[in-house]
Amino acid sequence: MNEKVTIDFETLNSDLVDVFNNVMWIEEAALKQSYFSDITLKDMHTIDAISMYSEKSASQVAKIIHLTPSAMTTAIDKLVEKGYIERRRSNTDRRVVRLGLTHKGRVVYRAHQGFHRDLTHNLLRDMQPTEIEVVQRAIHNLVRYLANVIKH
Repeated sequence: MNEKVTIDFETLNSDLVDVFNNVMWIEEAALKQSYFSDITLKDMHTIDAISMYSEKSASQVAKIIHLTPSAMTTAIDKLVEKGYIERRRSNTDRRVVRLGLTHKGRVVYRAHQGFHRDLTHNLLRDMQPTEIEVVQRAIHNLVRYLANVIKH
């Protein structure tokens, strides 16, 4: 009983592109209309890379979001000035500077995480466990492909 499944590749491809573009557009529009209209989507992703739960070095954040060290320094300076992140010196080695979120940074971080969680909940809504497994595998394949593209 080997069923042949017909895949409309072009429609799937178009839908995937639409999802990506719409997520980016919605995030940008939401930022512009919010209390956080002073930051860009790239700034938001810098805040997200720092995260609420750990302090990171500028080079760690630059690697996560694929920025050069000089571009990272400029981005950090802007976000420090706007009150979203702060530089924190290590108590044990004053030469070491870590990045952490301020209260304002943690608020926008939580809002951004909430948006992405809503996306995931809506993606999986009304799906059976076996369907969710297929979605997980598909997303894992995409993540692995993108990681390989980034490496090369």
